[in-house]
Amino acid sequence: MSEIVPRARTSFPLRLLTALALTAAGLVLLVYGARTGRLVPLARTAVALAGLGLTLAGASRLGKRWAGPGFDVVFWFGAGWLVLLGLAMLAAPWLPLAEDRDVATTVAEPVFGGPVFAGSHPLGTNAFGLDLLARSLYGARSSLLISLSAVAIGTVVGGAIGMAAGYFGKAADRVVGMATNSLLAVPPLILLISLATVLQPHLRNIAFSLALLTIPGMVRLARATTMAYANREFVVAARAMGATRSRILLRELLPNVLLPLLSLAVVMISVLIVAEASLSFLGLGIQPPEPTWGNMIAEGEGRVFEQHPHIVLVPGAFLFLTVFAFNIVGEKARGRWDSRSVKL
Repeated sequence: MSEIVPRARTSFPLRLLTALALTAAGLVLLVYGARTGRLVPLARTAVALAGLGLTLAGASRLGKRWAGPGFDVVFWFGAGWLVLLGLAMLAAPWLPLAEDRDVATTVAEPVFGGPVFAGSHPLGTNAFGLDLLARSLYGARSSLLISLSAVAIGTVVGGAIGMAAGYFGKAADRVVGMATNSLLAVPPLILLISLATVLQPHLRNIAFSLALLTIPGMVRLARATTMAYANREFVVAARAMGATRSRILLRELLPNVLLPLLSLAVVMISVLIVAEASLSFLGLGIQPPEPTWGNMIAEGEGRVFEQHPHIVLVPGAFLFLTVFAFNIVGEKARGRWDSRSVKL
């Protein structure tokens, strides 16, 4: 025992120094890969990704040392990205950003300008001299507004229908089941393309179309959760005391159904962001010059991506990080809240 104690004491500063060294080395590589002009774009991306990996590894060790073994650096990275993106998105009109959509004011700006992090165009420009950082932030406003609106509609409509089907059962449950299965039988991309060809490409119409993708999942989750709680003691007691059906649904069942629905809604946001980007990429979503991540990626069609990869990599990075963050945060929420509901 006399030999174990000194080793434990000396290993603590060594592990701490290792974590700090990993974090510092990762930050150096990340900054170097982002700022250097001596490497080709692919090598710069590889160096920046290696730096990001080392930074996360070091931050994970530091976080576990500070908060305990349950610290999840990936979750906090995703949550931090969503907070940072949300603040930048809301503050975009007041930030010193270059022009994002009016090509008449960018005649003197460089075309296909590469990223210059200390310049007026930190992430470069597109074929019209429009700033990619400004377009990415304003594109985030469009994509997230559409996705959040669609998820809100799907959660309210699907949750209400699912609770009614699960509580009343019988004929109502059969009708809802048939309608849900019919909607699930249609391939999502075919459904979106069909609606996009009929409806005008406005934010409201796209949000309505995407909401149809969320309703079946919300219906099935709300139905299963309602059926799991419909015969619990507090519901039986409320029914015995003469509570109306609407009161039981709103006061007794809704609080228990809401948390699983919200956790699924966070995951569905990432799905709808990709769906909206797909429609915009195909030219069926928001039309240029209004920026969205999908139509920004579409600007790299042909040989443009080979010659100017930042045209695709910049909005692609925003899209990937946002979808990844919503998935991580949503799965964390589902792991915490779905333990009280029935798995489908």
